[in-house]
Amino acid sequence: MSAPTTPKVYGWCPGALRPMMSGDGLVVRIRASLGRLSPAQARGVAALSERFGNGVLDVSARANLQMRGVSPEAHAELIAALQQLGLVDRDAAFEARRNILLTPFWRDSDRSHRIARALSDALATASDLRLPGKFGFAVDAGNTPVLQDIAADIRIEGAGADLSIRADGADVALPVTEDSAADAALALARWFLEQGGAPEGRGRMHRLIARRGPPASHGANGATGAYTATPGLTGCGQLVALEFGQIPAATFAALAESGPLRLTPWRMLLVEDAHDIASLPGLILDATDPRLQVTACTGAPGCLQARATTRDLARDLAPHLPAGTRLHVSGCAKGCAHPRPADVTLTATGPDTFDLIRNGRAEARPALTSLTARALRAAPDVLTKDP
Repeated sequence: MSAPTTPKVYGWCPGALRPMMSGDGLVVRIRASLGRLSPAQARGVAALSERFGNGVLDVSARANLQMRGVSPEAHAELIAALQQLGLVDRDAAFEARRNILLTPFWRDSDRSHRIARALSDALATASDLRLPGKFGFAVDAGNTPVLQDIAADIRIEGAGADLSIRADGADVALPVTEDSAADAALALARWFLEQGGAPEGRGRMHRLIARRGPPASHGANGATGAYTATPGLTGCGQLVALEFGQIPAATFAALAESGPLRLTPWRMLLVEDAHDIASLPGLILDATDPRLQVTACTGAPGCLQARATTRDLARDLAPHLPAGTRLHVSGCAKGCAHPRPADVTLTATGPDTFDLIRNGRAEARPALTSLTARALRAAPDVLTKDP
């Protein structure tokens, strides 16, 4: 059966305690505390993926770890095993609320680390805060912010000694101190709800800001600039990229032999204090690899919404992209893998047909329609050729 013409919008993201059914079984998403897994936790998750899932792990754009292919009958046993590893929250409500993205370059007890801990503790007791399932926080309080291009509804950002909180979509921010940052984040979340940002339990901050602007108290300049992550050495360890954000469970376990693993929003892993990671299946170590210019969702048959396979086509087209060009191959018009505009987007419209969108999102008006995968492979210059 083909996917519906209009993809279904669930309005929430899966967790470990509240998984989502997909075309290959349950999607179980693990929100590791501080985005970090110890070597023992990483090896344990890898073993559970092979036992209960499909043996492949995904790193999401929110720096969460995703296990696919889990049967409903095995879910309870999987959760018990994840609890033993210390990777499951006490209940689904807190799991959904504790949606915090921390800069991957934090160091133990630095400002970002301390604020993230304080925010997590504050959210743990804020049982009255009924935020949408996709609503998230970013803590990016290092000297140079790195998460400006990553989706987050409320941002706690640093710029040198300064610290501010900003509503996503706003150009201005509210100056805060380290001690007041967590409380200010919760106050901004409550303002979002009071202003009608989540009718029927759905909504995002940037949409509310576009309608009514930021709170009157926000007037300082917000953080600016952008950060581009590439595989290689950092001050905290070695960044390794994953093809389409996926990694075989065996490779995940092997990486853990080199140190704790930090999940990043760039579909990369940061291996703490590592500096000479060997080539392993699924890893991209070369910063010039053309696959780094391509984003592709799970596609069919793994996703119930997808109308076509995506990743084989994305892999074949990657070498033909000019440097600096971003290609997004989406199985449907939702564009989950890359919700922002891309230089070129291919949106599946049938089992072997795609619409081509230039400088837009997956649901935007196409420049070309009904392109077959075979035709795209035969003439990849259509991707960047002037219309």
